[in-house]
This record gives sequence, structure tokens and C-alpha cells, in this order.
Amino acid sequence: MSQVSMQVITELRRMISQGELAPGERLTETQIAQTLGVSRMPVRLAFRTLAQEGLLQQAGKRGFLIREFSEDDVICGLEIRGALEGLAARRLAERGLTDEVRAEFRHILQDGEELLTDQTLNDRKVEQWSAINARFHNTLVEAAGSPVIADAIARNNHLPFASSDSIMIDHNELEREFRKLQLAQWQHQLVVQAIEHGEGARADALMREHAYVGVRYGSLFGLQVRLRP
Repeated sequence: MSQVSMQVITELRRMISQGELAPGERLTETQIAQTLGVSRMPVRLAFRTLAQEGLLQQAGKRGFLIREFSEDDVICGLEIRGALEGLAARRLAERGLTDEVRAEFRHILQDGEELLTDQTLNDRKVEQWSAINARFHNTLVEAAGSPVIADAIARNNHLPFASSDSIMIDHNELEREFRKLQLAQWQHQLVVQAIEHGEGARADALMREHAYVGVRYGSLFGLQVRLRP
């Protein structure tokens, strides 16, 4: 995915979550392209991605509507994801890591650590973090070896903000956003540590907590997510 496409996706997530784009509002490629100062191609890709995440629904051939959802809907989706990924982490801890999976986790953690070393955040780093984060969650679920868990997570990803890919970045608060990524990286490290030590219950609890970084931890960083009560 191009850097411009990723920027459009993260900006639209932010605008939807903070109420700048209202539930039921119709969006068109031309309208959003003009608003964000980009071509229509990355907007088209962003619409498709956000529709898969459950934030948009198709309205006509080229238009999309913003889905109406409440804070309870978002929290429920995150709780389900946390429970499913927690189950995957517990299963993996109890089964034990193969050398291949252990090495992959080490590479993922190292890449995340190096990315955040200089204490700055920009669009390119957001894109790189998104890829690192996806590798972590995908490796966890695949290594757990349960098609049932993987399928349940895939279905849950269609709920608003439930997917681990649903990263929201406020470009006006990059220092705060950087702290959120630092916290997520630290939690990744703790989860891998618990799995390596065979601590299934701890790995489960940590993954459940990790799912809340995007919303529940908002007050810790001064984030206001404006959703319908």
C-alpha cells in the first residue's frame, strides 16, 4: 500500500472517530480527494479498506455512507478481539514456540524498537509501524495453529475499529501518538515474554489489555473519541 493511501485511511479513521464526518453522511471519491488534496485512486483504496473494517457501507456505484455505531459497539468489538487473540496467545504459550516463530517474534520486536528509537513520528513511520504491528498480530494468530480462532478474528474485523489494522493517528498531536505506539511496543514485548515462559494465563490477559490501546487508553493520552453514546 502506498504512503498516500495509508495517510488517507488514517485521516478518514480519525475524522470518523472524532465526529468530523457524521454517521449517515455520504462520501464520494471526488469530495474526499479535494478535501485531502490527493488524487482519487488512494481515496478509492481507502474507501474499500474502511468498508472492510465496517466503518463505511456502499451506497451506489461510487459512493459510500458512514455507518452509524456507538461507543458500546466499538468496545464490544475490541473485547471480542482481545478475547480471541488472548486465546491464541494462551494456546501458543501452552504449545511452546518453534525456533522459526521465536525468531520471527524477535525480528518483529527489534524492528519496532528501532523504529521508535529517535522519539519522533511522521507519516512514513506510521506506515512502517502499521506493517510491524500487522506482522505481530498475524504471527501470533497463525502460530496458535487454530483455523477456528483465525476465522473468528477475520469475521470480527468487520466491526468498527475492531481490526488490529485500525490505527488512528492525529497529526496535530504527534507527541501523544508516539507515546501510544511506545505503549503498544512495550505490550508486544510483554506478550512475547509471557509466551516464551509458557505463561498462558498471563499472555491471555496481556492480549486482552492490548486490544484497548486505541480507545480505552485515550484518556491517558488526552484523546477524545467522539462516538454516539
